[in-house]
Amino acid sequence: MFERNTQNSAIVTAFNMAELIFHSTVRNVRKTHRNAIVGLLLNILQTIVFVAAFYFMFSLFGMRSSPIPGDYMIYIMSGIFLFLTHTKAIGAVYGAEGATNSIMKHAPLNTIITISAGALSSLYLQILSLITVLFGYHVIVRPVEIDDPVGAMGMLILSWLSGVAIGLIFLAIKPWMPNFTKVAQSVYSRANMVASGKMFVANLMPAGLLPFFWWNPLFHTIDQARGFIFLNYTPHVTSISYPIYLTLGIFMVGMMAEFVTRKTASLSWDASR
Repeated sequence: MFERNTQNSAIVTAFNMAELIFHSTVRNVRKTHRNAIVGLLLNILQTIVFVAAFYFMFSLFGMRSSPIPGDYMIYIMSGIFLFLTHTKAIGAVYGAEGATNSIMKHAPLNTIITISAGALSSLYLQILSLITVLFGYHVIVRPVEIDDPVGAMGMLILSWLSGVAIGLIFLAIKPWMPNFTKVAQSVYSRANMVASGKMFVANLMPAGLLPFFWWNPLFHTIDQARGFIFLNYTPHVTSISYPIYLTLGIFMVGMMAEFVTRKTASLSWDASR
């Protein structure tokens, strides 16, 4: 009765939310392992295992040289890095605490904070892993040469943003259809092993196969990233605008769906499952 409510300014509110997102991001980073360094090393190890697996698979199929003039390992890593960034972003947002989670009882926590924290923690780990792996390759094997590092990093961020948008869709419908959403998210992530096009060069693909890949924003970002990485490669069948517009559209639909879920969902949903 004697408590006085004060209205914070927009700047103070934004600062408080940014602080909550920061602490939630740190919590998510440490969630993989009690020791943050060990968690980062595990993420780096996963990246190295992916690169090694694809290298041996390509060698088994007789693809011992890059179809693009340049470093063969950089060609492989360009697809792996963007694929993992996209997939990890989907998993991080999908696994964020939603409207029906009991932790949402603690004000001022909300779904915007948990979603942002999950997305930023995945980006943080992937960028650190990318820098570590490239630095190790640069020092131990051969110097890394990237024609346009800013453009390549832009495609990495766009892959992450598209993963965040798709993960938001899965998160929004998870309280309504949890079993279906879990299967759909897993199927999409597995399908991207091939549909992302990281094993192919888009310019060299037959025209009849392109419709099976062209719908995927990751297919465009990987191909465009290789255009920024390699001096002698210019993408002709992919574009930057398509994944940007598609990501914006999916993100808007995901935000609206998450808003409806947040306003409609009940905490009893989680208790009954």
